[in-house]
Amino acid sequence: MNRSLSLAALGCAAALAGCGQDAVQMLPLAPLPTARIKFFNFGVNAPAVNFYANETKMTAVLSSTGSESTNGVAYGAVGNGGLYSALAPGQYSLTGRISAATNKDLPIDTIAATIADGKFYSFYLSGFYNTTSKIVDGFVLEDPIPAQVDYTLAYIRLVHAISNGGPLTLYARLNGDTDPTHWVAVGTAVAYKGAGTFATLPPAVYDVGVRYSGSAANNITRTAVGLVGGHVYTISARGDSTITSTTATNRPFLDNTANR
Repeated sequence: MNRSLSLAALGCAAALAGCGQDAVQMLPLAPLPTARIKFFNFGVNAPAVNFYANETKMTAVLSSTGSESTNGVAYGAVGNGGLYSALAPGQYSLTGRISAATNKDLPIDTIAATIADGKFYSFYLSGFYNTTSKIVDGFVLEDPIPAQVDYTLAYIRLVHAISNGGPLTLYARLNGDTDPTHWVAVGTAVAYKGAGTFATLPPAVYDVGVRYSGSAANNITRTAVGLVGGHVYTISARGDSTITSTTATNRPFLDNTANR
């Protein structure tokens, strides 16, 4: 027993001697990115894309084999499952680049943006995709998510991404209520590429709609939108305002994405 203890002690001493004064080694670590950004492909007829910040790929889709798929973020979808991506503050060239094998990595839009420390942003592809120039419109918005939220209230705002539509106002009514007079405006009119401020509603399931200026009824409606207390939501209007079909891919549509 004594001989075993002596050998163990000698082994420990040898290990420590080999480390010298640096028994605990500190590895250099880069600071964690402090800004956040979300990516929307709402460009009518736009191809699927991967989103980039400068030359850093921020979104991609995995295939069933684990390699990168050529599917990318399709029209009407939000990158990374609707979650924010971390980004260091600084100056960026934000692009959506074709993910398909044909015209692979061709940028279809480029937006210069200043990303500030600790802030949240959304990058939207919007407008109509030009199949000749292979260009679509786009814009970047700050998402001023409240630092402190009231968990007895839900927060909601409107983003206007319909390029051929006039200013829109967001309305809400409790789901199941059929009285047309019970629609309540949530904020003021928002122009294309603009966003309303975050307003509050009691947590519940709502029908939401948007109206062009001067309209007495909703031009676009989405039913059964659940708003949870303490959560923050963006309702984004996208599509082609001239389409009247209720099933067409590019019809006017309201997207609901949680910011928090």
